[in-house]
Amino acid sequence: MDVGSNLPKKCLQEKVIPISEVKKILETKSGAELDQFQQRTLDYTVKFSKIDPKRAEELVNKLVEKFALEIEEAVQIVNCMPSSVEELRVFFTAGKRKIIASTQLEEMLKFLDEYRKKE
Repeated sequence: MDVGSNLPKKCLQEKVIPISEVKKILETKSGAELDQFQQRTLDYTVKFSKIDPKRAEELVNKLVEKFALEIEEAVQIVNCMPSSVEELRVFFTAGKRKIIASTQLEEMLKFLDEYRKKE
């Protein structure tokens, strides 16, 4: 069996999505349809998905709108769902070294907590 037979031959579209959305996509396939890499990815998403896919997409969009984040930043935050300002600050100190005031980080954390409570 060719391991890559289930994989697309070329990329038609690239989109950054939360882990929970990846989980939802992979769960639509039966175990026999998944190759070893897809199965490992599904195992990972089951273990680390922290929020329902629909709510994750909604949260990503609201973080982008309300806090002027880039989509990639918002997706990473939703994937990890940090629970403290220190954990949240990590997302802005690497790479572009964006400086965000502690008050805005606290507001962002309260926003995440609202979604966390609904889980």
